[in-house]
Amino acid sequence: MSMLTPPGMGGKYRITGDKYPRMRQRRRRGRLVVAVVASAAALGLVGWGTLQLIDVFTGGGEKASAAGSKADCATKASPSASTKGAALPKPAQITVNVYNATPRSGLAKSTADELKKRGFKIGDVGNASKEFDKKIKGTGILLGPTSSLNNSLPVLATQLTTAERRTDAARKGTEIDLLIGNGFKTLTPKAAADKALSALAGPQPTSTSSKKSC
Repeated sequence: MSMLTPPGMGGKYRITGDKYPRMRQRRRRGRLVVAVVASAAALGLVGWGTLQLIDVFTGGGEKASAAGSKADCATKASPSASTKGAALPKPAQITVNVYNATPRSGLAKSTADELKKRGFKIGDVGNASKEFDKKIKGTGILLGPTSSLNNSLPVLATQLTTAERRTDAARKGTEIDLLIGNGFKTLTPKAAADKALSALAGPQPTSTSSKKSC
């Protein structure tokens, strides 16, 4: 074997000139190794990602969620029910003016007659002023002085629960107006109105319950 023959080549190849033999078989092995390593790395990443998804869907992060829920869960207090009826007047102490703001005739009188049967005092009865005539789309408006907001207006509202309540700071006296709107059909049924009036007159306990929105 010549000294110029590389070891392990068994004399099959000889180096002549300035060119060396190409060892194609070794390069293929090197590429194969690189491909195997890359495949293993890719499989590892896929496996790790799969484990993360499993943790998410099976509650693997339960501790973190529980800790976050305690900090982020807001406590909402339900509205406290204040004591009612302490100074509310009785229907017989309330004077109601009934005005018809609709094109239907006779509506103010029939409504006033029914309120009178239910114990209210009746003042003026007639058509509404131009300010309200045919301009009330709802069932009606209860209008009174500022002092009536938490006094006589709630009492009259039990007779027409769908009516809008308004106050006029410039208004004097204690009388309140019932302005009948286009959506009016009839007063609240007497049984339901009496029940609402009883609930309004009776004191209600203050609620201390609270709800959590989690």
